[in-house]
Amino acid sequence: MTNDLDLSRSAQLFTEACKVLPGGVSSPVRAFKAVGGTPLFVASAQGSHFTDVDGNDYLDFVGSWGPLILGHAHPEVLAAVTTAATRGMTYGAPHQAELELAKKVVECYAGVERVRFTSSGTEATMSALRLARGATNRDRIIKFSGCYHGHSDGLLVAAGSGAVTFGQPSSLGVPEQIAALTTVLPLDDPTGFSAFMEREGAEIAAVIIEPIPANNGLLLQRTEFLKTLRRVTREHGALLIFDEVISGFRVARGGAGELYDIRPDLVTFGKIIGGGMPVGAFAGPAEYFKNLAPDGGIYQAGTLSGNPVAMAAGLSTLEILDREAVLDGLEALGKRLEDGVLEILANGHYPVSFVRQGSLFWFHFAEGTPPRTAEDVNSTAVGPYGRFFRACLEDGVYLAPSAFEVGFLSAAHTSTEVDRAIASFGAALSKVF
Repeated sequence: MTNDLDLSRSAQLFTEACKVLPGGVSSPVRAFKAVGGTPLFVASAQGSHFTDVDGNDYLDFVGSWGPLILGHAHPEVLAAVTTAATRGMTYGAPHQAELELAKKVVECYAGVERVRFTSSGTEATMSALRLARGATNRDRIIKFSGCYHGHSDGLLVAAGSGAVTFGQPSSLGVPEQIAALTTVLPLDDPTGFSAFMEREGAEIAAVIIEPIPANNGLLLQRTEFLKTLRRVTREHGALLIFDEVISGFRVARGGAGELYDIRPDLVTFGKIIGGGMPVGAFAGPAEYFKNLAPDGGIYQAGTLSGNPVAMAAGLSTLEILDREAVLDGLEALGKRLEDGVLEILANGHYPVSFVRQGSLFWFHFAEGTPPRTAEDVNSTAVGPYGRFFRACLEDGVYLAPSAFEVGFLSAAHTSTEVDRAIASFGAALSKVF
């Protein structure tokens, strides 16, 4: 980090935080280990910007890692949260807002008839797998290399997100006996997947995938591959689970399921359905959820599940998405960003590719076709990306502090701000190369 940006107060707070928080943070990637320098301590945020404790203003393309599709502190969402909070922070009992949000999810996502709320995406995917195992009476699952489904033991195997940022595709503390129940296969290999299922499909309870993998770079999958997963799982009696914690309500009203015209058996949500509050959900047809407690013998519970404040924020967010045609606007902004960046890359002959799906985007610091598998992601991207990140930060543009995390556009971003970002990206690339 250069000395042009005053981060003295952030540095002081980080020193203090390291004495009471592991690594000084509550989630690893926030520590800036992969990009160097002092992690920012945020003081406030509004719209497409946030301000750190040193008074520096940033154009934000992280958006709390995806939930803030409307931007920070949207006034209508704030009003819903404030009203809900005045009625009580949590009940531990049924209430109308969770019913209304569940009905909204059912309305939007094809094939969903039942929704169970949790407090995080990790809980949602963990619970969906338990439901799949109970429904099929099988133990083994398949995930795909580079896909991240939260930090539960059985899924923290060849994962993306913070694990790949730190060069740890698996985690210490995961018992071998649990990891052994998870088979990891490569993305974008329909032939290999089909062959594996022919051999061992009778033992597989579920196949879980991010249909738009966005935790190990943005690894856009071919529709052919995803449709193969749907066909082959059905042939072998395994459930197909779409992890739409990131893609749900962002790439389409009905998520990647709508985008690719595929109905998974179960789907998991998070982020946007909480409008910035902690939330998760798993959902699917009634035939599977009849096995879930209190109706069936598969147990899942949570003290803060269906929290009234989170439900109010999520319901308000989804209503605004529909009313204001937000996704159409985000597609236009994303196209503007993509066109501008691709022009810079072409004119500068930079060894970088740019990937976009709707309001998700990613810079891959390597030449050639953007990767579709984790194995093809350039492991040496950390160095040049770190320099790119710091140059953008100095210019007041905030990207994810990891070469393997994606960027997010929000409805609060304007075309002028996208143009500013394009100029900043161009200037930063000229400093890196």
